[in-house]
Amino acid sequence: MNINRRDFLHIAAALGLISLGGKNLYASKKASDLSASDIMDFEEKGKVTLLHICDMHAHLKPLYWREPSTLISAKNLVGTPGFLCGKSFLNFYGIEPNSLEAYFDTYLNFEELAKKFGKMGGIAHIKTIVDEIRRDRGKDNVLLLDSGDTWQGTAVALKTKGEAIVDAQNYLGVDVMVGHWEFTYGKERVAELIDKLNGEFISQNIVDNDPFSDNFEELVFKPYTIKEVGGAKIGIIGQSFPFTSTANPKKFTKGWSFGLRLDSLQGYVDELRKEKKVDCVVVLSHDGFSVDQEVARRVNGIDFILSGHTHDPGPRPITINGTTIIIAGSHGKFVGRLDIDIKNKRVKDFSYKLIPVASKLIKADKKGIELVDKWYKPYNKELNEILGKTEGTLYKRDTFYSTFDALIGEAIRDKMDSEIVFTPGYRWGTTLLPGDDILVDNVYEMTAITYPEVYTFELKGAKIAQLLEDIADNVFNSNPLYQQGGDMSRLTGVSYDIKIGAKAGQRIKNLKINGKDINPNRNYVISSWGGNLQNAGSNLREDKIEPVYNIVSDYIRKKGTVNISNKSNVRVVDFECGCPSKGGIC
Repeated sequence: MNINRRDFLHIAAALGLISLGGKNLYASKKASDLSASDIMDFEEKGKVTLLHICDMHAHLKPLYWREPSTLISAKNLVGTPGFLCGKSFLNFYGIEPNSLEAYFDTYLNFEELAKKFGKMGGIAHIKTIVDEIRRDRGKDNVLLLDSGDTWQGTAVALKTKGEAIVDAQNYLGVDVMVGHWEFTYGKERVAELIDKLNGEFISQNIVDNDPFSDNFEELVFKPYTIKEVGGAKIGIIGQSFPFTSTANPKKFTKGWSFGLRLDSLQGYVDELRKEKKVDCVVVLSHDGFSVDQEVARRVNGIDFILSGHTHDPGPRPITINGTTIIIAGSHGKFVGRLDIDIKNKRVKDFSYKLIPVASKLIKADKKGIELVDKWYKPYNKELNEILGKTEGTLYKRDTFYSTFDALIGEAIRDKMDSEIVFTPGYRWGTTLLPGDDILVDNVYEMTAITYPEVYTFELKGAKIAQLLEDIADNVFNSNPLYQQGGDMSRLTGVSYDIKIGAKAGQRIKNLKINGKDINPNRNYVISSWGGNLQNAGSNLREDKIEPVYNIVSDYIRKKGTVNISNKSNVRVVDFECGCPSKGGIC
């Protein structure tokens, strides 16, 4: 990282990691003594303020969201920003254990701290933060930028085809956004929602590749926008998720070509600098945190990258090749604030803070509560049904295994009578604490996609083994540009060992199906959802196709109380640490 000690001390003070006297801002305060002013305290710089949100996944209400207890990648990446969790995260960023920041940024003592600090996020609480900063800095000196994965992830988003979430963005005052899961509503619906959005939707890396289109080989969206902020010209280039057409079904974006397109990105940076004479170049990105670090190394002239997709909380900016990269977590838990001092048409200085949206401490804006109530009202009877209770924490995010995914797998196998269940390694969802009721709404928060069908079919053992190797190469590739930013697919009925540092195609060992060594020549009955795996199999059971959220809801109703083990079905053989989950990096 390219940050000297003086810069680090200024940034750390702005973050609340240390005070100017060298002490942790919150360390001397009890949870009950913290206030909104502690959270909002900031060292202002210059006249330009960029506010950043990313990966809200349609969560309009406050929620609990537990960060991962294992976050593993290739050995050259582990321990670097984007691949830190638990104690390593606290140590790297200088965060006090059991503090508000530790609760928002890690899984450590999560259940205990949840009782102290309460739920996170919620648009009514985000609005309070945004409005206070706009009042303090002046409305014309502030931009609110959204790195995408905003329109998808909850029941109200799915049932309104994204409209409820666009209404929330307009309420917050989003000025510019890019996309990823937004595209799973399909091209026509995306166009309709963009028309409803008061802000701009930009992307330099989506090209029309339909040879029968009048716009063949032209950009689908504006590549950039220029905003006058605080007396300066800010050029903002959009970078939507470059792997959309492979990560999600191609039918939603047929005729569009995605990619990183670093050459064209460099071209737009140069155009903004030389022709448009902007004072600052910002890339609003959904590449993922580690990918954007590589982008900074390969593309010159970018001042700031506002990253998204990988859900990382980034309490401190990192600077690479003169480009400063920030990322604002996920699920509405944070608002990133970046103040920029621009003099003589260049960035002279900046301050940054990752503001935790602590809904227990930040007062909710009344109009935000009314907006949420308006959109949920037609669905309240369905979504507020109590399906059952959970004995342990139901969480989503982890490299190999999570309890909510295990519950989904159990439910599907029970209904479909399959030997193996594949669940995608999506990083969005919610967290339920021990003893919590499980609502229909919570099930949707884990499964609300526009292609929710569970398929049951047959797949040969050799193909299963090859699929796991291919997925592992995506997740653990030593080159971040070949990673698509997801976790390993979750498997029910399967166990295996993995050597992260092995060559591609040689990572998976000791692969067992329901306790027995896999037979490469045998056909296994598979159920899967959230992808296209059924296209690789045979004997698709047309009579056994059902939405995943219906299956999971029925299962919890039947069980009444669920108790999901924390024990992972995956053993990592080339990492060691003291985490509760074997193979974790803590």
